[in-house]
Amino acid sequence: MRHIASGIALATALVLLGGPVDAQSWRPPTDSQRCPAKWGAGDQRGSANHMKPERVLRATRLIRTGEVIEIGHVLSADMPISSTRRFDMHVKRTFMNPQSNRRGSNEEVVLSEIGQVGTQFDGFAHQTIENSLYNCFKLDEITTRTGFTKLGIENVGALVTRGVLIDVAALKGVDMLADNYEITVADLQQALQRQNLALQPGDAVIIHTGWGKLWGKENARYMKGCPGIGVAAAEWLVRQDPMLVGADNFPVEVSPNPDSQISAPVHQIMLVINGIHLLENLKLDELAAKRVHEFAFVMQPLKLKGATGSTVAPIAIR
Repeated sequence: MRHIASGIALATALVLLGGPVDAQSWRPPTDSQRCPAKWGAGDQRGSANHMKPERVLRATRLIRTGEVIEIGHVLSADMPISSTRRFDMHVKRTFMNPQSNRRGSNEEVVLSEIGQVGTQFDGFAHQTIENSLYNCFKLDEITTRTGFTKLGIENVGALVTRGVLIDVAALKGVDMLADNYEITVADLQQALQRQNLALQPGDAVIIHTGWGKLWGKENARYMKGCPGIGVAAAEWLVRQDPMLVGADNFPVEVSPNPDSQISAPVHQIMLVINGIHLLENLKLDELAAKRVHEFAFVMQPLKLKGATGSTVAPIAIR
C-alpha cells in the first residue's frame, strides 16, 4: 500500500511539474495573445520591416573580396519536391519572323507551384493557425481565386542584410547531421561561439545541416524527413529578432517533429506568430566548405501579387 501511495504521489508531482505523465504538446497562442503584431495592427511585412538603409550599409561593410557565392539551387524536374507539388517545364518554339534577318523565338511554359518549389521563400499567406494568419488576418476574408488580398509576397521587397551561417554540422564534426536530428538552442549557441560570432537584430540567419548533400541525388530520402531546428531553438531565434531564418533542408525545422501530436510548429512560430520569413532548400555546400560564416546577404522574391511565397536565387557576397 505504501508503494502504491508513493507512486500516486510521484505521478501527481510529475503532472504538476510538467513531467512525462500526460505531458502537454506545444500549443500556439490565441489570437488575443499574439495580436496585434509587434510591427503594428494591419502590418503585412513582419520581419521585412528590418529592411532599412542602415541594414544595407552594415551588409556592404562585410564585403572584402567581392566574391559572390550563389546559395540557390537550379530549378529542374530532377529536384526533390513534395508529392503534392509539381514542376514541369515545356519549351515552345513560338515563330520564325518573315523579315530578311530570319529572327526566331523560343519560350517556355512552366506548370508549378512557383512560390513553393526549389529554393523557396515562405510568405505569411503560406501558413495558418486554423483560420488565422499573421497579425490575425482571417483566411476567409483575404482569399480570392486569383490570390490573397493581404499578406501577398509582393509586400516583401528586396532584402539586403548581414548574413550569418550557423554551421551545426561542423560543430558536430560531421558532413551531415543524422536523419531527424533536432537542433537545440545549445547547438546554435555553441556553433556561434565556435565561429566567434553573435547574432544581431535584422540578420539573415542561415543554418547548415549538411542535408543539402542529398539534393538531386537521394531525393526520396531528402523529402522523407530531415534534421532541423525544434520549437525551443525556434523560440530562441525569435528572441534574436532576425529578418529571416533559412536552412539547407525543405522545412528549416526538424521533420517529422519528435512530438507526434504537432505538425511543423516552427512554421507557425516563425510565419504566423512572429512574422519572420523562412528560406528553404538553400545550397550551402560552398559557404560551408570555404567557412564563410558572415557575409552580405542579397535576395528579392518575385513580385507575385497575392502569392504565398516565391522561388528565389539568393546570393552571399564576401
